[in-house]
Amino acid sequence: MTCRNNPTYNEAMANDVFGAMSNPIRRQILVSLREGPSSVNDLASMFELGRPAISEHLQILRTVGLVREEPRGRQRFYHLVPEPLREIDQWLGLFQSVWRGRFDAMSDVLAEETRNAQPQQGE
Repeated sequence: MTCRNNPTYNEAMANDVFGAMSNPIRRQILVSLREGPSSVNDLASMFELGRPAISEHLQILRTVGLVREEPRGRQRFYHLVPEPLREIDQWLGLFQSVWRGRFDAMSDVLAEETRNAQPQQGE
């Protein structure tokens, strides 16, 4: 891996889906791969990064099992492997009740404001 001021990789991410997903470039690569397999060159054309930097991101995604590589002649195509995302979904599920409570409270406030904004009979 290359050494820069903003490295794309550190040892803590080596086997961690959460660490791999912490980078916005890697998240965007995964979104792009939802449409189907892509080559490194195709992926690199979406960003203001060179092919080596995209290859580093893909290596991290491969290491944690979020993408798989398919050689086709001289090119390699990358496919999304969504199963490791279940780990993130399960973890986020722990917080559903918190969000549900917040949305319910917001809905109550909006309903109260709507009732207060309606003209009263006889006005």
